[in-house]
Amino acid sequence: MVQLHDVLLCSATVHILMTAVIALFARHKVEYLSLAWVLGIFGFSIIFILPFANDIQVTQLGIMHPMMLIPLLAIVFLQSIYPLSISMPGYLQWNRTWGYALPVIIVIAFYLIAMALGLTPVILRTWADVRSNLLSLDLLFRIIILMLSIYYVINIFRLPKELLRLPDIPNYIIGYTTALGLSSVLYIWVTVHFNLGLFEIWLATFTLVNVYIGMRVLETIALSLPKPAMKNVESQPKEEEILETELADFNEANKKRFERVEFWMQHNTQKWKDYTFGRDQLCAETSINRHLLLQSLRSQGYNNVHEYINTYRIYELIRLIDEGTLTSLRDCVDAGFGTIKTARTTYEKIIGGSLDDYLSNHANH
Repeated sequence: MVQLHDVLLCSATVHILMTAVIALFARHKVEYLSLAWVLGIFGFSIIFILPFANDIQVTQLGIMHPMMLIPLLAIVFLQSIYPLSISMPGYLQWNRTWGYALPVIIVIAFYLIAMALGLTPVILRTWADVRSNLLSLDLLFRIIILMLSIYYVINIFRLPKELLRLPDIPNYIIGYTTALGLSSVLYIWVTVHFNLGLFEIWLATFTLVNVYIGMRVLETIALSLPKPAMKNVESQPKEEEILETELADFNEANKKRFERVEFWMQHNTQKWKDYTFGRDQLCAETSINRHLLLQSLRSQGYNNVHEYINTYRIYELIRLIDEGTLTSLRDCVDAGFGTIKTARTTYEKIIGGSLDDYLSNHANH
C-alpha cells in the first residue's frame, strides 16, 4: 500500500525542484517570478505537513476538518491568480492583490486566533455530527471557509474566458486552467468527506498539473534560447569521416553531420527557397535519415527540421529586404515562405520584434 508520507515527499520534492529552476529563469524574465513563488509555497507547505502524514493516514479526518479546509482555501486562492504567472504580482498591483486576498487573511486569522483562545475543533465523523454541532462557532468558521473556497474555485473556472481577452495567450493555458478547476473540485470533495485514497489521487493530480505548467514554461524558455551563429562551411564532411568520428565521439559526429547539412543548404539556395521543400527532401539531398538529421540539428540548438529550414529562409528574407529586392511581404515567397503569416511568425520567433516594422524601417531609409 502506498504510504501518504511517500506521496507527500514526492510532491514536495517535485515542487521545490521546479521552484528552483523557474526562479533561476525569473532572474532574467520577471513574469515567471510569481509562478516560482507560488510553486515554492506549495512545496514548503507540503514539507510542513509531512510530520503529520501518519496521523492523517491513521485517524481519518472526517468531515470538513481544519487540516483540510485551511490548505484548501490557500491553494484555491493561489491557483485562482496564477495561470502561468499571468497573475497580479504584489509589487505591480498591490492594492488589487490585497483586496482579493483580504477575505482569506481575515477568515484564517480569526479562526486561528479563536483556536488559540481555546476554541476546540469538534470531530465530525458523520452528517449527524454536523447537524448536532450546527450552531457551534467552530462549524460556522468551517462553513465560511468552505464557501469562500468555492468562490475562488468559481474564479478558477472563469479564468479561461478572462484569459481569452489577453493577447498572445498560448492555447494550452485554457486546458491548464480548466485542469486547475477540476483538481480543486476534487479537493473540495475530499475535504467535505475525507477519503485517504481520493486525497492521494488529488495530491498526485495537483502535482502533475503543476509539473505540466512548469514544463511548458521551460519549453518556452528553451525555444527562445539563441541559435548558433551561421558559419560558412567550406567543405562537406564525408560519410566515412563521420562514421569514423562516431566511434570515438558521438557528439563530434553529430557536429560533422550538421556541417554536412549546412554545406548543402549554403550551396543549394534555390532548392530550399521552394516553400514546399521540407524534411523529407533535405534527408534525400544529404543522404541522412530522419532520426540522425533531427539528432544533428538538435545538437546545435534547433528544435526541429522545419525551424532549421525556416531560419535560412528568414535570413534570406532579411537579405532581400536589405538590398532592396523585396519591398512587400507579398513577395515573401521569394525567400521560401508560403504565406506572409509564416514569415511574420518565423521572424518574431528567430529574430524578435515585428517583420512589418523591419520592412517599414528599411523602406524609410
